[in-house]
Amino acid sequence: MKDRKTKVCFAASSGGHLEELLMMRPLTERYDSFIVTEKTAYETNVDPIKCYYLRQVNRLEIACARKLVMNAFRSLKIFLVERPDLVICTGVLATIPLCLLCKVFGKKLVYIESFAKVKSPTRTGKLLYHFADRFYVQWPEMQECYPNALYVGRIY
Repeated sequence: MKDRKTKVCFAASSGGHLEELLMMRPLTERYDSFIVTEKTAYETNVDPIKCYYLRQVNRLEIACARKLVMNAFRSLKIFLVERPDLVICTGVLATIPLCLLCKVFGKKLVYIESFAKVKSPTRTGKLLYHFADRFYVQWPEMQECYPNALYVGRIY
């Protein structure tokens, strides 16, 4: 049975982060859901789920700050159109404005630290750890980096 009362935004950057997010597809089918990810040269197939795209951001690019500002405005537009109750995010940089907007609007944020991080935190994780209502790690060792994080297993 689909829960149409709860609207969930699933947010991830492209590549492995999006792949991790898509491992939670049963949740996207359970709730009124949509996906936010980065637009890349590669085709993203998330049918039949509605999908919005942000600009791809690389922190080493000169245009990083400009792209983050553009993503903030795009995220605000998405947020105002969709009005999610909850954002579930697997990172990284491009999704930070959306996650912070979630908190500004008093909504819940769930962050899942990357499967690839076994012993050290991501920069996005370190930032969003302070804002997330629930913060999950995929390796028990990561609870040393994030003392209040929950470990319930891995997505993969």
